[in-house]
Amino acid sequence: MLTIGILLFSQVEELDFVGPFEVLSYINKIRPDSTKVLLVAEKAEPVEAFNGMRVIPDVTFEDCPALDVLVAPGGKGRVAAMRNEAVREFIIRQAQSAKYIASVCTGAFLLAEAGLLRDRQATTYHTAFAELASYGVEVLARKVVREGNIITAAGVSSGLELGLYLLREEFGAELAQEVADKIEYDVEAAEI
Repeated sequence: MLTIGILLFSQVEELDFVGPFEVLSYINKIRPDSTKVLLVAEKAEPVEAFNGMRVIPDVTFEDCPALDVLVAPGGKGRVAAMRNEAVREFIIRQAQSAKYIASVCTGAFLLAEAGLLRDRQATTYHTAFAELASYGVEVLARKVVREGNIITAAGVSSGLELGLYLLREEFGAELAQEVADKIEYDVEAAEI
């Protein structure tokens, strides 16, 4: 079973974390016990997202197990999250053993602040390319960019592509396509 943690913080963009959550959880309807997806936050209290959704995390940074995959979403709250030492330390700690460290949209900045993107290729939300480049990142205008075990996805809806990319890497193209078909998502239209 692949253990996946999706980072939550105040003012996180809902689709940035719900998109990958849906895709990475849906596989269990086809092949039970393939993934365990956890919502992770600094504290065990509801997190208010950018559009008002309130979400209760499954685990805190302190009690989060070692993850196979860490997904960092973006959103308006990413600026405060970037300055939060606990967020940075959590990402660095998980990066030491995780198979993949991933981001959606401006979540790439959380990885950059943790020192994981310097001298690497990555992507983020199109209006933030120059800002991400200032971290020593070669920014590519693609939906999903992978370099080593770091996978970044572009804009808000790119979390769907990120999820499908991870499923393809871990469970094969046929199963990833079956998930895409079940959620009625056209993988061919997405440039992954």
